[in-house]
Amino acid sequence: MEQIILHKGDITRLEVDAIVNAANKSLLGGGGVDGAIHRAAGEELLVACTKLNGCKSGEAKITSGFKIPAKYIIHTVGPIYKDGRNNEAELLASCYINSLKLALDNGIKSVAFPNISTGVYRYPKLEAAQIAIRIIKNFLKQNSKFEQIAFCIFDNENYDIYKKLLDQK
Repeated sequence: MEQIILHKGDITRLEVDAIVNAANKSLLGGGGVDGAIHRAAGEELLVACTKLNGCKSGEAKITSGFKIPAKYIIHTVGPIYKDGRNNEAELLASCYINSLKLALDNGIKSVAFPNISTGVYRYPKLEAAQIAIRIIKNFLKQNSKFEQIAFCIFDNENYDIYKKLLDQK
């Protein structure tokens, strides 16, 4: 079984142990994947997120998956891209690292990631994909507990970028 997979579609429908939410700092829902996850998981997710007191960029917090197939939702806040000289790469890398650490701490064996920060936060898509893939591959070399990590891509442009980068192996 391939340890890293690429999936095109709706992350809220994946049957994995956990999905990652590209959340905003309040964790109370928003647009894009964040809004889709909140709608699919139901009102209980909002209630659970209010108890988490927000989240800083680069950090991650976890809740139940509620009404979605995944048992857990890991919420991480990506950086808002300004010019690449404001710690954006380090913060984005931290989103993946902290999400994976939280998954390990909770016995999660399969995780699906969206494209963190590439929507309204304007992170350049190619650079964001390169960071995500590098972090995931390095993490898997050091941690054999994951059965599968998926990149769940919704749009064609990001899908093509990830496919090309993953095919390079």
